[in-house]
This record gives sequence, structure tokens and C-alpha cells, in this order.
Amino acid sequence: MALEVSHVVGGYSQIPVLKDISFDVRDGELVGLIGLNGAGKSTTINHVIGLLTPHKGTITLNGVTIDQDSQAYKQQIAYIPETPVLYQELTLREHLEMTMMAYDLDQEQAWKTAHELLKIFRLDNKLDWFPANFSKGMKQKVMIVCAFLTQAKLYIIDEPFLGLDPLAVNDLLNLIEQRKKTGASILMSTHVLDTAQRYCDRFVLLHDGQVKTEGTLSELQAALPEAGESLNDIYLSMTKVDRA
Repeated sequence: MALEVSHVVGGYSQIPVLKDISFDVRDGELVGLIGLNGAGKSTTINHVIGLLTPHKGTITLNGVTIDQDSQAYKQQIAYIPETPVLYQELTLREHLEMTMMAYDLDQEQAWKTAHELLKIFRLDNKLDWFPANFSKGMKQKVMIVCAFLTQAKLYIIDEPFLGLDPLAVNDLLNLIEQRKKTGASILMSTHVLDTAQRYCDRFVLLHDGQVKTEGTLSELQAALPEAGESLNDIYLSMTKVDRA
């Protein structure tokens, strides 16, 4: 088991946003974290990457918790945030070099991988550009390249399709499929439910800080037979029941 979130209660103050949530992400699996705005998706991600500390419960990544060994825990994770975070004074080349140093990557192999990724996302002629020169979509591509350069064991991707053109979305999905085949695990938060339905192996449906249900699409359909066939129908039905 790659990632195990067990009975986590947490949030940004003493008032919990997450209410005893549990789920896992297995090796070689893409899990969709699905929820409305305010459901707790970003808070969940911030706990997993170590920006927030749970009030209760544990988060384990390949047998290691952040309390046991912070560096060993965090070096297993590559994170692509919803809003690109780049250093304005660093070029694309320098962002890549910083990523290589942070993850202690072999320079020769890392640059080989970097050039392949840059070509895929059509950034190979922009190594000396600064973030001010990039559009929002290009900044998102830089974050994707830096993340997949790391060969991480767990990729956490928050709303990855915002700002990407259709070609880049397809390139990202292909890259995710390739990394899954190497045994990497991916936790992806998204509102694009039709794409999630096609590509995710399992789903964690989050609402009001609670995991309402989880499983494969067929398992969700069996658990909520009256909801409809699509992931969108199932999620909307679940939230309607909660509001009733």
C-alpha cells in the first residue's frame, strides 16, 4: 500500500474541516478525489503533503509517517498545485536544476528525462525564459515537468486540467498512464468528472469533510443503484441526499 490515510481529523484551526476520513492509494493506481468546492479536497491534500498536521489520525506513505522521518516522507511525493508556484527570479532551466537538487537526482539521467518532458509539453526552446514570460497554461506545464522529473512514488495533482489546452491535457493523461505502469501512485483532485470517470481506477467521494463512499465506478454504481450510471450522476445524487 502506498498511501494510507487513517481516521484523520484536521483543518486550519481547532474547528475540524476533515471529520475522521480514511482512504488509501495503492501502487500503480490513479485515485480521483472528488468533491464540491469546500468539501475538503484541498485540506486533505495539504495534510498529505505535510503542510498541515492532523488533529487526530495518521497518514502513512510506504510505511513512513512525516513524524518518523520528514525528509524520507516528503521525498516520495511530487505535488502539482492548482495554482502554479514559480520563483520569478529563476529561469525554467534553474527551476529544473533546483528540482534535481531537492530530490538528489542523478544529473545526467535527470536532464535526459527533462528534455523528453520539455519536448512533450513544447517547452524545449524556453529553458532560459522567466515565469513572467509564461502564460498560465505554460506555468502549469512547468509544474508538471518539474513534478514528473522526480520519479516520485506518489504524485498529488490538484485540479490539473485548469488552464491547459486539450493537447496538453492529453499529454498529461498519457504521462500519468505511463507512470502508473512503473508502479507510481497518483491522487488527483478534479472537477472534470467525465475525464476522471474515464481514467481513474477508483474514486474517493468527499462531501462536507467526510468520505461518503469510495471504490471503483462499478462499486459506486452498486452502492447507489438509484443514482445513475455516471460519476457525475452518482456524486450529485449523493450530495442531494445530504441536503435533503
